[in-house]
Order: sequence, then C-alpha cells, then structure tokens
Amino acid sequence: MTGDKGQARQRLLDATMKYVVAHGVGDMSLRQLAAAVGTSHRMLVYHFGSKQGLLIEVIQAVEEQQRQALASLLADPGAALPDRMLRFWAELADPSLWPAERLFFEMYGQALQGRPHTAALLDGVVESWLGPITELCESAGMPARTARARARLGVAVTRGLLLDLLATGDRQGADDAMAEFMAMQLQAPELQAAELQAAELLAAEPLVPESTAP
Repeated sequence: MTGDKGQARQRLLDATMKYVVAHGVGDMSLRQLAAAVGTSHRMLVYHFGSKQGLLIEVIQAVEEQQRQALASLLADPGAALPDRMLRFWAELADPSLWPAERLFFEMYGQALQGRPHTAALLDGVVESWLGPITELCESAGMPARTARARARLGVAVTRGLLLDLLATGDRQGADDAMAEFMAMQLQAPELQAAELQAAELLAAEPLVPESTAP
C-alpha cells in the first residue's frame, strides 16, 4: 500500500472510529455512514471492501486502544493486581464506550454465524488479550499456567459483565460483580497450587465413556 493511499485509509478509519464510538452505527447504510464521516461510500468500499469490513477494522482499532490502556497498567507495578484491573474495568464500563461495545457484540455474533466479511474479527479476538493479562497475573506471583488460565477467565468474565451492563444498564451491579471477581483472583498460594495440580490431573486422566446397559 502506497504512503498516500495508506494515509487516506487511516484517516477514514480514524474518522469512522471517532463517529462510531460517539454515536454507534445502528441501521445506518454504508452511504449514510460515509456521509457522516465526510466521504463517499465508493471510497469506503475501495479501502475496506464492505460495510462489515470497515466495522471489523473499527472494532479491532478500538480493541487495540484498549490493550494500550491495559499496557499502561503494566507500568504501575506498585498497585495491586485487583486495583489495576478495577481501574481498567472502570474505563471499559464507561458509558462513552457503550456504542462501540454494542457494535463489538453485534459483529461478534455475526462472525460466529459465518456472515460474509466478518470472519476476520475472530482472528485473535481472545488470544490478543491473553498475553498482557497473563503478564499482569504473573507479576502478582501466579505460576505461568495458572496466570494464563486466569487471564482467559478474566477475558470471559469481563465480556460477560459488559454484555450484562449493556443489557441492563445496572452499572453498580456490574461493578460489584467485577469487584467480587477481582477479590477471588488472588487466592492464597496453596490454593493456586491445588488448582494447578487438579488441572494437570484432569489433563492426564483418560476419558472413559460411560457403560451402557444391555
């Protein structure tokens, strides 16, 4: 991609991301979205292929910004893990991000159904978060395997609570649930070791099908 074309594409992506974060998309057509960001639908199709392709890239750009915010927490090792994650949760749960988060769940559902031009969203949709959150957990003294498992659990819980928040609007309830989850994240070291041992035993134990009655 040439420099001028790449810059033009990035400007359109930035403008669309700014609009979507502020207003959402709803049932807007590609023409309406193009008009809202000061361009033509032909230019959006030229650079992004389709409305879905554009929105997937918007979601990925927003998620990258969120990972950068998470990375900044790594630079504050003096704060306890639950405190750092609750600060990150407060950013994610802010109403200013709700339009973009509604779009994320809408497009996530379409990608899971195999809708055209949406499959790219599934690439790294979980894996891209595991690295930085695993690092946070390891900084709190968790063994590597436990830290990665907790990171995956953290991604699932956070997305589940965001979906809860968008559906109910109950910010206090979602905040309380996240605080409770964070309190559970740092268990005593002996409990962490027991969790790891149980996981290893489960992985090593062969699956034996239940016998059926004649």
